[in-house]
Order: sequence, then C-alpha cells, then structure tokens
Amino acid sequence: MGHVQITPSILNADFAALGAEVARIGSADWVHVDVMDNHFVPNLTFGPTMVEALARSTSTPLDAHLMIADVDRHAPAYVEAGCGSVTFHVEAASAPVRLAREIRAQGARASMALRPATPVEPYEDLLPELDMLLLMTVEPGFGGQKFLDLVLPKIRRARALVEKHGLETWLQVDGGVSLETIERCAAAGADVFVAGSAVYSADDPDAMVAALRERAESAVPAAGEAR
Repeated sequence: MGHVQITPSILNADFAALGAEVARIGSADWVHVDVMDNHFVPNLTFGPTMVEALARSTSTPLDAHLMIADVDRHAPAYVEAGCGSVTFHVEAASAPVRLAREIRAQGARASMALRPATPVEPYEDLLPELDMLLLMTVEPGFGGQKFLDLVLPKIRRARALVEKHGLETWLQVDGGVSLETIERCAAAGADVFVAGSAVYSADDPDAMVAALRERAESAVPAAGEAR
C-alpha cells in the first residue's frame, strides 16, 4: 500500500471563494474537484475553465473526478486545465484503456472510478493501466451522503487484486468519509481518502485533514497482516 493521502473535496466549499477555501486546507495532499454534467449524475458543478482558474490559484495538485458523460472526449481538457490526476467513470467510458493511456501520455495520473454497484473483478486486467482506482462509497452526484458499508468487501477485493499483480496503483474512496468511517476504509485497503462535508463543515478544515490522516494511518494493516 502507498502512504495515506487526504484529498478534500471542494464540493461543499464556498464556490464564490474557492481560492480562499483551498487555502484553508494547506496540508492536503490533493484538492479533489468534483466535475458533474447533469447527465451522468443529477447535478451540475463546473467545467475546465473553472478548474484552470483553481489550478492557477493553488500549489496543491488537483485531483479531478469526472462524473460526466462522453468522458472519452472531455477528459483531456482537464489535463490541459492543469490537473495532476484525472479520474473517469468506467460506466461512462467507451474505451477505458485508450483513455487511461491518453491521460498518462498528456502527463497526468490516470484514474478510473466505479460506482458502488459496479464490480471490480471485470477490470482486473486493466489495473496496470491505472495510477489510481476510485471506489465510490456513495452513489455519485451529491455531497453529504451516508457512507455505504456494502462497498467495504469490494475495497478488500480491489486491494487483493492490486497486490496480486504487484502494482503501485493507489486505491481511493469517496463518499461519506469522516472520522467515523475512515478507519474501516483504511483497514480494508484504501490509501487515498476523499472527504468533503467532514472537512468543510469543520471549524478548522486543516485540523480535520490532519485528524483524518492520523485516524487512517492508525488503521492501515501492517505488512502481511490479514484484512
């Protein structure tokens, strides 16, 4: 497993002051940017122009989570906008291997997301093409949802597949991640954690980032330890 990384989502931040909001999470490893198009998910957030403005206003790398239809065509624009990692949903991609290679060729980390009901096993052979796999722990579309425990066995199976192939692929979880749920995710094998409401509803968002990191690190299984 990689080291624990905390990637706060700005979905619950104040959109009118995004630069200032990102400055409040200085210790974050990445800033998680939720891009929604009102087609793939029933919500609309922002596109490449906004993401490019955000990339210019912070030195923390951007982790774009594209919850959009026709992602094969649109994903490259987010690399151009300055994102260090771009995640596409496999349910929206018509050629995921080609898309992952295109994102990598442009110089970003390629990541693939699975909705809660999408099994990981059919994509075992694709894992070497990915820098990160995102397992949604809520149905994508809105922040503030309750964590779905039913995804925990899938996290364990995904970690086993990554280890089986000796890969460095990061395993990210997103949805309902908080001080109450992050340990379960880390124990199951996740190493990158998206937290939105938990961070931005806190009085001190950066202190919450540190608390989440500490809580996750305490739960990561030791090498060779059974999950």
